[in-house]
Amino acid sequence: MDDLHQRILKLERYYPKYDGRKDHQIREQFNMSATSYFQILNSLLDDPEAAWVEPVLINRLRRLRDGQH
Repeated sequence: MDDLHQRILKLERYYPKYDGRKDHQIREQFNMSATSYFQILNSLLDDPEAAWVEPVLINRLRRLRDGQH
C-alpha cells in the first residue's frame, strides 16, 4: 500500500464523518477534490492489503458503503 493510501486511511480514522473540516483536510493534505478522494477510498475498501493493515476501519467503512449501518 503506497503512502497516499496510508494517508487516506489515516484521515478516515481522524474524520469519520464527512463535513466541512474533512473537506478542508482533503483539499489541504491531498490537493484533490472530495470526489477523487472518495473514489480512491472506495477502491481501498476492496483492497485486501488495506483490510489487513486497517481491518476495523475497512470493515466499518464497508458496512457504511453497503448500507449496513
